[in-house]
Amino acid sequence: MRNILVVCIGNICRSPMAEGLLTAALPDAQVASAGLAAMVGEPADEIARDLMSQRGISIESHRAKQIGLDACQRADLILVMDGMQRRSVEERYLFAAGKVFRLCEFSDQDVPDPYGAGRASFERALTLIEDGTQQWVQRISRVSSR
Repeated sequence: MRNILVVCIGNICRSPMAEGLLTAALPDAQVASAGLAAMVGEPADEIARDLMSQRGISIESHRAKQIGLDACQRADLILVMDGMQRRSVEERYLFAAGKVFRLCEFSDQDVPDPYGAGRASFERALTLIEDGTQQWVQRISRVSSR
């Protein structure tokens, strides 16, 4: 699993944070993010940038991108934030079925969208994102070491 795509709605909050965490934890992987209804060209939300900076990870250069066929074809793994997004990706890109999972799949949780809901909502979302990325990093590392 060398090519990972992380997806949310606008690609300015959740998926850029997850992309930053996965990139830091899996330096040999290619990690990208995109949105189902991306705010194309926009930077990551200011609160997301600040929270990631506090963790020593910069997402300052991030600019929102729309999900597309090429990115989905390249991806070995596509991580979404909730079940509705999973269905949406699988409906748009039928070939992706089997490689689309929720970020918090193993704890059976969705990551709620913190957009416009204030810092506390971002902190809660980031806690879930950190847990989900750690679980995926462990699984990917086990598979890669075989």
